[in-house]
Amino acid sequence: MAQRRLEQVSSALGEVLQWKHPADLALTRWARTRPKMGSRDRAEIREAVFDVLRHLRQYRNWAESGVGPSTRRLAILGLSTAIGQESLSLGLTEEERQWLGHIRALNVDGLPVGVRLSLPEWLEERLKEIPDSYKLMAAMNEQALLDLRVNPMKAERDTVLRQLQNGPMARFKPVAMPFSPWGIRIEGRPSVAVWPQYEKGELEIQEEGSQLLTALLEPRRGEMVIDYCAGAGGKSLLLGALMRSTGRLYAFDVSATRLNKAKPRFARAGLSNVVPVVIQEAGDQRVRRLHGKAQRVLVDAPCSGLGTLRRNPDLKWRQHPQALEQYTQMQADILEQAAACVAPGGRLVYATCSFLPEENEQQVQAFLDKHPEFKLLDAREILKDKCPALALEGPYLNLRTDRHQTDCFFGAALERITESA
Repeated sequence: MAQRRLEQVSSALGEVLQWKHPADLALTRWARTRPKMGSRDRAEIREAVFDVLRHLRQYRNWAESGVGPSTRRLAILGLSTAIGQESLSLGLTEEERQWLGHIRALNVDGLPVGVRLSLPEWLEERLKEIPDSYKLMAAMNEQALLDLRVNPMKAERDTVLRQLQNGPMARFKPVAMPFSPWGIRIEGRPSVAVWPQYEKGELEIQEEGSQLLTALLEPRRGEMVIDYCAGAGGKSLLLGALMRSTGRLYAFDVSATRLNKAKPRFARAGLSNVVPVVIQEAGDQRVRRLHGKAQRVLVDAPCSGLGTLRRNPDLKWRQHPQALEQYTQMQADILEQAAACVAPGGRLVYATCSFLPEENEQQVQAFLDKHPEFKLLDAREILKDKCPALALEGPYLNLRTDRHQTDCFFGAALERITESA
């Protein structure tokens, strides 16, 4: 079995490391050609492949000392983490067992920091601007737990948590999240979609940082709210529930495919106030008709996604500095378009899942310099009652994996204090 698993991981890595598709998609395509594989097989292969992606630069450095195909050596390192060195040893040659034992006995502290933390050189350079960046990246190389969210329109968190802790799901060790009042965190990768709580619309999968961004917007019943980059609707689901399905919630996105995936989720959650709208990237007439009318606008902007490296470790190898320049221009354009929809006295929340200043603080400051009709609100004041355990530095919602055990999320709450000049 160990030999077969090693061959499977080597084959999967051969697909993923071509970088033609995101790792999740590449693995899904690879698995489709092997329909006889069970869920445990898929889970172990995924864990091994993602371990390699997290530690790719370090593993490639070690693999140079081995013999045989480099992809097999990478697979040995990833699979030894996924199933354990002892379980894997049955599928190795004697030479490979000795090599793996030698590698696993090495002290990684002596490696150059970029190799030890498996950072591409361009990202290692960028991190010099970020405080305690090496602690952050070390935390990013850890596997994330699975975050769930209770639908506040259908259930109470304490009730759902008791159900999970006292039923067959107890083996996944569900606990209340430390910050989000709706969140539950579990271990493992169970098929949540077949749980009765999920089928009834009481439970969704949503990362804690994403939940807190929604809390920063503070939507109210009866308001007009816009989720400007709604994607597959994760934040729209919570926004609509907090509005108790009253008022009107526009879910904007440029992708009809993403919005179509969101529609069944809205129905399952019991929401009737969501209006999905496919918009143009610029100059959309439906957006223009909403200028100055929305009380709340959320912009979860397209970004590098580097704050999600625990879940998407391939991003650090697939991103590049030129793409960052494109993202920052896109973010500025979207922020301009979305801001025009905010009514006087209304709130605009700008957010990314990145830790890079040029996508976050610098983007917000550039907007404020250009738009004196907006002022920055203090995220600490907005969230102190909802999330009393959440410690923030400064006026932004700035979540870090090493400090908050969430993905890295950035959020800025802005208020329109006057009409546009």
